[in-house]
Amino acid sequence: MKRKIAMFLTLALAASSLAACGGGSQPAATQAETTTAAAVDTTAAAEGGEAETEAAAGEDAFADLGDFTMMVGHAQPEGNPRYVSMEKFAEDVAAKTNGHVTVEVFGNGQLGTEKEMLEQVVAGTVQGMRGGQFDFSPRLLMFTLPFLAQNRAQVTALLQSDLAKKVCAEAEAETGTVIINLCDAGGWRQFSNSKHAITKPEDLQGLKMRTNGMNTIDKTFIALGATTTTIPYSDLYMGLKTGVADGQENPWVNVEGMKFYEVQQYFTEVNYQFHPDPFYVNAAWWNSLPQEYQDIISECATEMGTYNDQLIDENQEAAKQVVIDAGCEVYEPSEEELKAFQDAVQVVYDQCVEEGIMTADELKEMQDIVANTK
Repeated sequence: MKRKIAMFLTLALAASSLAACGGGSQPAATQAETTTAAAVDTTAAAEGGEAETEAAAGEDAFADLGDFTMMVGHAQPEGNPRYVSMEKFAEDVAAKTNGHVTVEVFGNGQLGTEKEMLEQVVAGTVQGMRGGQFDFSPRLLMFTLPFLAQNRAQVTALLQSDLAKKVCAEAEAETGTVIINLCDAGGWRQFSNSKHAITKPEDLQGLKMRTNGMNTIDKTFIALGATTTTIPYSDLYMGLKTGVADGQENPWVNVEGMKFYEVQQYFTEVNYQFHPDPFYVNAAWWNSLPQEYQDIISECATEMGTYNDQLIDENQEAAKQVVIDAGCEVYEPSEEELKAFQDAVQVVYDQCVEEGIMTADELKEMQDIVANTK
């Protein structure tokens, strides 16, 4: 700045000398002073404008809020809708917080089983996890009743209902976690086994079916005459291959992603159940965040859930075709055949009310939501 002013002073003095020799109408000294003042003002204005532009360009609305890291785990492999939507969530959070909140995603069971990951979230050693793990929030099981819903619109209506929000809100007091989103865990769930085709409830009798330990899955298989054994998701392929279980239940996208079609021959597209996919976050960590970050993360989680469900809907048929192309048999029951399965599992509804998973009024509320959603 000083050098520029000195330069303009030199030019001004030269102008003054020329004016004196040329006999201009303005006195030489006055003309020099005017020229110098104008040059200084112009230079100062230019530099001031540059400074303001640089400040605006470097402005960071979140600079004073601090930096946070959010470690999140889940069990699904690369390519699965949960995996893909979680990667998008991490990118969105980083972009919208100017990089001040970093989401580190560990998929494919890198942090343990779903139960182990949820235990880590409760303990605070991991900030979040996504997955259909309801050991600490058993009331969420009400949404897993067999044959509760029949289409995507009904599933969305149930998961976005006031009842769902109430059940999610209970989690903080009971488990020390906050559920920031509730989407679909993978789509409609199907039966498979390595013994024979399942076309009616009686075909399940004598089969040893794998479950993840979920109350309503166990109750459903038992009501259909099967026995159950619990195998972690990450160990399921080997459990089926070695005969620890004869069969299992999972959505088409999971069957494709985990290659269960390599160790199962018979599939039945029964669409008997969908699972909520809660996004658990440690409550203490969540409550330590500035409100601005909470709002951004919640917004990104909502967008993630919508994207997840879209991916499921887009990929279900393609995943099913992979199973067919692998040489497996896929049986599609008629409406009458499906009704036989539905009738056989009605006892599960009564059992869940008796156990306090839901009240009779809450069951009626869910049934009304489904009936009023096309």
